[in-house]
Amino acid sequence: MNFDAALRLRHIRCFLEVARAESVSVAAERLHITQPAVSRSLKELEEMLGARLFDRVGRGVRLNEAGRVFQAHAASSMVELLRGRDRLAGAEVTVRLSIGMLPTAAADIAPRAALKFHQEVPHARVHVLTGPNWLLFNQLREGRLDLVVGRMPEPSVAVGVTFEQLYFEDVVLVARPGHPILSEARPERHIAEQTLVMPPPGAVIASTVDRYLSSIGLPEMRGPIETVALPVGRKIVQVSDALWFISRGVVADELAQGVLVAVGLASPLLSGPVGISVSRSAPISAERSHFAACLRQVAAETH
Repeated sequence: MNFDAALRLRHIRCFLEVARAESVSVAAERLHITQPAVSRSLKELEEMLGARLFDRVGRGVRLNEAGRVFQAHAASSMVELLRGRDRLAGAEVTVRLSIGMLPTAAADIAPRAALKFHQEVPHARVHVLTGPNWLLFNQLREGRLDLVVGRMPEPSVAVGVTFEQLYFEDVVLVARPGHPILSEARPERHIAEQTLVMPPPGAVIASTVDRYLSSIGLPEMRGPIETVALPVGRKIVQVSDALWFISRGVVADELAQGVLVAVGLASPLLSGPVGISVSRSAPISAERSHFAACLRQVAAETH
């Protein structure tokens, strides 16, 4: 099937909606067409591209590596088409920058950069979205986010994405003040005895924590609670003897105020880069470049 002659807008719309919903039936409902019509459009698109774009996962579907690559280009093309339509229709297009913030950046560097950007580019509107890394990077490839600020993504998530490092940051194990483990000379020897609050499997730092625990002989250790949310983790640690593995940037204010205390763990396995992720297929944007410059300046001033 000839790609140039056969490709239609319906192929792209169906593909992007299925990628977003991870379900053919949900995509059909959102597009107000039948499920067989969506399936037929996907099959035709895969035949044109000569590649499968989705893998079956239970009752749903999920983008594979080829699908993630195509998603980045298809989504940015759709965004540009809609912008062109709005301009020709005479619609007033407000400059809007959509930023994804992972927890380690959302606590300090990204808010500071957003304020600086607003002072320097007052006509632009900044929309901030927080969430798990898989969601933010999926929306980055779709063109719904202009950039993502946070830890460097795992290779499986980073398809079609470029990463610029701003600084290194470690994962810390935090406790309440006065916790018995803080007086231990080798606290890592006592982690097995503790109740741990862990990052969930979808979090960027989850693999970092797993590697560290494996390095001290605890490869199977898990915690009864999983979160990277500051209000939840902070409260649990403050009112109990639980310990929480979390990026230092998330709890920087609490550590500075003495509300939480970092357990003295010395391991290079707990350190990793934090920076800016952008879709490889994203169109040139002066506002995105300006926000990235604000991030670099704030990072240089605070790290």
